[in-house]
Amino acid sequence: MAVTSHFNLRHYAALAATVRHGSLTRAAKAVNLTQPALTQAIRRLEDDLGCALFERRPDGMIATEPGLLLARRAEEVIDQIGSTRVTGTQFSAFLELARAGSYAMAASNMGLSSASLHRAVSGLSDAVGHRLVERRGRGIMLTPAGQRLARRFGLAKAELRAGLAEVAQWKGEAEGQIAIGAMPLSRARWLPAAIARFGREHPGVDIAIIEGSYAELSGPLRDGEVDMMLGALRADSDAADLVQEPVFEDRPAIIMRADHPLLEKPGPPNPGTLLEYPWILPGRSTPLRTYWEAMLRSLDVEPPHVAIECGSVLTIRELLLSSDALTLLSTDQLRVEIEGGLLGWCAPPVPVSRTIGIITRSGWRPTATQAACVAELKGFASE
Repeated sequence: MAVTSHFNLRHYAALAATVRHGSLTRAAKAVNLTQPALTQAIRRLEDDLGCALFERRPDGMIATEPGLLLARRAEEVIDQIGSTRVTGTQFSAFLELARAGSYAMAASNMGLSSASLHRAVSGLSDAVGHRLVERRGRGIMLTPAGQRLARRFGLAKAELRAGLAEVAQWKGEAEGQIAIGAMPLSRARWLPAAIARFGREHPGVDIAIIEGSYAELSGPLRDGEVDMMLGALRADSDAADLVQEPVFEDRPAIIMRADHPLLEKPGPPNPGTLLEYPWILPGRSTPLRTYWEAMLRSLDVEPPHVAIECGSVLTIRELLLSSDALTLLSTDQLRVEIEGGLLGWCAPPVPVSRTIGIITRSGWRPTATQAACVAELKGFASE
């Protein structure tokens, strides 16, 4: 059962309340439903899921294992959405509008008319008591309240998706999907090798790898679109909503074309020589650029002007092959070219080290499958 516009939040509220109270009477009162309506809500949810969520006993309702799995996710979903008056159509319509940036595009993506989408978003605004969208020219922009709600809805969707995946896994069906945000270094060797091994052990899991920089991926991680981010950790990060977990240390090298003059002499180059050639490096906000500047300053050398700022390994490779330029990268990121004799490398005069790890949302509760993926990533790195 996928997360769709047809899901009924009241059904999940009924499930969570019944697990919490262990009684239909008390649960019905808690969610402001009649007992028959609450019973019907649970039965419909069981029919959708294809499994029993409770054992009906004379002394009360006892949650089954899938009932307990889904109920703990349902509590978080309800907390993030904030109101059981929100319908599934309103929920999905607003999320799609926030992503698409226009009513026309969102309506097309959902297969709805623009009028239907307008009604859904307008009804949602009334339900939560806030103006969520304002027009800007031909487009739209979320208000601050709309931005906050879109993030909460994204987290609610991720939590619901996790709950449904746990129930499916309990039933012996597909184990769900894992969305991984991959920064440049992680894509070179660590992630592909770990995922290949994980895939052999969990063939029922779909893996979505979203490439990007820290700036490009941190938003989707916070919004629940990405489950985890892999790459260089930020030493100066003070983001309370993100958790950084170190996994291994990477030692970047100075990389250049294989017949570069810098490779004619053995050993690390002297500091002055490093200033004789142009450098290609990522932007100033990246850890690698910071480490490069710190390396030069530790040698009493002021970092020179960087004429080409670039974070794409493919582009850097082509620029290195056709010039005397230097860069600072992990040899794993250009392993094929180095082993093929196209590029060469040398150790920097002062060792450079950066911490590579896994970044998740604070309070993230991974499913068993997601936890197994994290364990595989850590295990491969330790090897």
